[in-house]
Amino acid sequence: MANLGALFIVLAICLIAINLSLVGATFPKSVFSDWGSQQMVITGNGDDLQLTLNKLSGSGFQTKRQFLFGSIEMLIKLVPGNSAGTVTAYYLSSTGPRHDEIDFEFLGNLSGQPYTVHTNVFTQGVGNKEQQFHLWFDPTADFHNYTIHWNPNQIVWFIDGLPIRVFRNYESKGIAFPNQQRMRSYSSIWDADNWATQGGRVKIDWNSAPFIARFRRFRARACKWNGPVSISQCASNSLANWWTSPVYSKLSYSQIGQLMWIRNNYMIYNYCTDKMRFNGNLPLECYLQQY
Repeated sequence: MANLGALFIVLAICLIAINLSLVGATFPKSVFSDWGSQQMVITGNGDDLQLTLNKLSGSGFQTKRQFLFGSIEMLIKLVPGNSAGTVTAYYLSSTGPRHDEIDFEFLGNLSGQPYTVHTNVFTQGVGNKEQQFHLWFDPTADFHNYTIHWNPNQIVWFIDGLPIRVFRNYESKGIAFPNQQRMRSYSSIWDADNWATQGGRVKIDWNSAPFIARFRRFRARACKWNGPVSISQCASNSLANWWTSPVYSKLSYSQIGQLMWIRNNYMIYNYCTDKMRFNGNLPLECYLQQY
């Protein structure tokens, strides 16, 4: 029996090693320049990366691996000072016109005004599920942890371990959920002054350039894509797929309390309350969300 127990442990470790990708990987090992390569710099031991936006170009990177479910996290320090008109993005996305996508976007501001955190979900190419928040700290003074936790039951956006948003899986009700398409993680900084700050009324002040966003310690504790078989394998309730454990299927009571505190104090837009936008017919998930 002891030998069987040891064998089980070894097999479990092997399964975890096969399914999990990029835990502890440095930027050179885990990402490559997506665009504006001359504006991307990796420093230190490979754990630090900076993206720059100036009049010449913005910049961005994407992961080498593709995933289906897991926990994707990164420390980010946003552009200080007058960042109006800029957007620093951190998101997961598949490709094509019917792509899936899970977004963190940080909308720049005039000096002294709070950053707006813009979140969205696309399923089969359709988004329009925006929620926006102000932050309860200065995101330019230090690095903060931004995590997307994505499993077959729900997507949760975390900031420094606090849940700010949840999107539940209601496929049984006819609502699409991103669970069939592989995604990469992307980050970028770009010129969005036609909409990013006060609806585009405040433009980029190029005298404040270059605009630099800093990234640190990217971690993807996620199921790497190995072809269509991953659709079932990454969602299976196995020892390797820790994100499918019942404890991650919904928020705990304390997490619900944290979510409601953030929603009550820092949410500035919720598509589920914008009846005018949807002509009085809110999307079905707005009536089904448990919290």
